[in-house]
Amino acid sequence: MIVVQESVSLKPKLFLTNMVKVFIGISFVLIGVFSCNNRKHQDTALFIDLRTDTVIPKHYIITKSSEHIFIDGKADEAVWQSAVFSDYFVDIEGVEKPEYDTRFKMLWDEKYLYLYVEMEEPHIWANLKQRDTVIFFNNDFEVFIDPSGTTKNYAEIEINALGTVWDLLMDRPYYRSGRANNHWNLDALKATIKVYGSLNNPHDIDSLWAIEMAIPMDALTELRNSHGILLEEGELWRINFLRVEWDFDIIDGIYYRKKINGDFLENYNWVWSSQKVMKMHEPEKWGYLQFTHESSAENIAIVKDENMLIKQVLYALMRQTGYGSLQNLQKQKAGYIKNINVQFSDTDTLKAVFYKTNYGFEFTIKDKQSGKTFVINEGGMLKTIK
Repeated sequence: MIVVQESVSLKPKLFLTNMVKVFIGISFVLIGVFSCNNRKHQDTALFIDLRTDTVIPKHYIITKSSEHIFIDGKADEAVWQSAVFSDYFVDIEGVEKPEYDTRFKMLWDEKYLYLYVEMEEPHIWANLKQRDTVIFFNNDFEVFIDPSGTTKNYAEIEINALGTVWDLLMDRPYYRSGRANNHWNLDALKATIKVYGSLNNPHDIDSLWAIEMAIPMDALTELRNSHGILLEEGELWRINFLRVEWDFDIIDGIYYRKKINGDFLENYNWVWSSQKVMKMHEPEKWGYLQFTHESSAENIAIVKDENMLIKQVLYALMRQTGYGSLQNLQKQKAGYIKNINVQFSDTDTLKAVFYKTNYGFEFTIKDKQSGKTFVINEGGMLKTIK
């Protein structure tokens, strides 16, 4: 009896023990599966192709003027002859060749940044005469200057064939909720238009119109956060230029922007350094203006921003997260991390890391070659960590 009783009492214990072992084993398997799945989710990197959203900015070396320049639209002083013309302008998206040629040259001294522009044009016309009106409703030429290179507090100057000016200051680009300050005036600005042909006369064919401009340097150096400090040899600013061109009608001998079914046709946008998109207010894409104290750029080496491509990628990631293909990343909770593989050229890729902060986001790229880490946030604040 005792043996039987002991035998019966042991069976439930063995059964329960075995069940516990099975349960524990299954639990570990499930935990392992869930852990692997979770790790796989965290480690799976996104892929984004940014080849159409990054650019290689153009470069212009601006030499120093050693003589007085009279702003008469002619640029016939000897010092202008040594200044080099830029490349001819391209379509803003880099798709089509502009119908008419545009090019510029530049000089500088302690008082002014000098600009001379030539624009091929068979019909030269303009009708806007009030300062700070929307000048690009006429054919116009526009200058964009970011002396600090931070994409913040940059200047825009627009001018038409009558010499009417719209000058304004942007605190940041429109896509980052930027605001235009139209009360910011370059009172010391000098600009003269030279028309080769006749203005507002539809009965002849013109050849070109030229602009000679002197932009007060003190207003620009103030924007670079170092007002009054002399420019260093090789200093880089960001700059670009836009030419706006409209199709037109001639009604009773007067030029008008062309309409079809009551709507204005789209204007043409021609630039020095391609933006790849129909947007000028992406200053991170503008060209480089390199200052030299020499009177000739012939033997001046180009100063390159070695981290330009990394910065281009970071800005593009920021834009894509703000209003592009990566918008869903903003919906994640604070602390969320995601690896991203970026294709930015036909042969090159970069690895970036997205991090969701309490108030926005950050992207980080570590450059293996230099060992530097580059970080940009949702507001376009870019910093380098050595």
